[in-house]
Amino acid sequence: MVMVIMITRCIMRTARIIPMMPMTIATTTIAAIPMLMTTRRPAAPPRRSDALRSGIAGRSTSPAAGLQQGIADGDAIADGDAATLFRLMTWLSPAFPVGAFSYSCGIEWAVEAGDIADAATLRDWLAAMLAEGSGFCDGVFLAHTFRAAARRDIASLPPIAELAAAFVPSRERQLETAAQGRAFIEIAAAAWSCDGLDQAVSGCCGPIIYPVAVGLVSALHGLPLPPTLHGFLHALVSNWISAGARLIPLGQTDSQRVLAALEPVVAATATRALAASLDDLGSASFRADLASMRHETQYTRLFRS
Repeated sequence: MVMVIMITRCIMRTARIIPMMPMTIATTTIAAIPMLMTTRRPAAPPRRSDALRSGIAGRSTSPAAGLQQGIADGDAIADGDAATLFRLMTWLSPAFPVGAFSYSCGIEWAVEAGDIADAATLRDWLAAMLAEGSGFCDGVFLAHTFRAAARRDIASLPPIAELAAAFVPSRERQLETAAQGRAFIEIAAAAWSCDGLDQAVSGCCGPIIYPVAVGLVSALHGLPLPPTLHGFLHALVSNWISAGARLIPLGQTDSQRVLAALEPVVAATATRALAASLDDLGSASFRADLASMRHETQYTRLFRS
């Protein structure tokens, strides 16, 4: 009797469970169908060949723009762009043998006089020299020389070269920039052949200071002007910081902090110089000019200017 009752209860429990199963399956199926219908596969990435064709179709033919676009696309740098980058990095590197390490542009006297005593005062001094002094003027001379040489306008070169030499405020600064200009042209011509350079140099009819030399050589090699000017000003500031670091002295980290702080000043000065005419030339860094003059009679010296 007990067995019959247990079997009856099991049958009743099974009967209650079985009718519910179809409803559960149906509900699950209905809920799953909309999900299947609305799910999409992610779009396939464009093929490399398609990306290259679209990039080439919209790419500028300017060397500077081509270099920037190539870097943005992740492509290899084109041969012409690679040559441009290589020459700028080489010619404007502190390792290029123009003797820049032996000149301080008057910074040595400023350190002895107490005007420059640490990283902050060095930064302020160089910012004034760059934006309001010889940095801006040299940038203007480079830009105008570059444009005249690029046009093969030899007749326009003597007035620019003469005015650039006249803007140098002291005898030692004249020695510094003329010696660097002469060395730059001689070494660049010896290592990189260039048509028209001898004619352009002789057409200047006098001493060629450093920014004029860089403008001549860069233009005749077909380099773009904006990166040339930015590279020149960066090299100028780097040499000044190197002199200050040895004279104060400064550590390597503080030297790089000064260079980083002057980055926007370099960019702004290059932008002004690119847009400036020769009538916009002017200098207001009187203390720096006096420093370069006083250096001539300094009792002990490490640098030639």
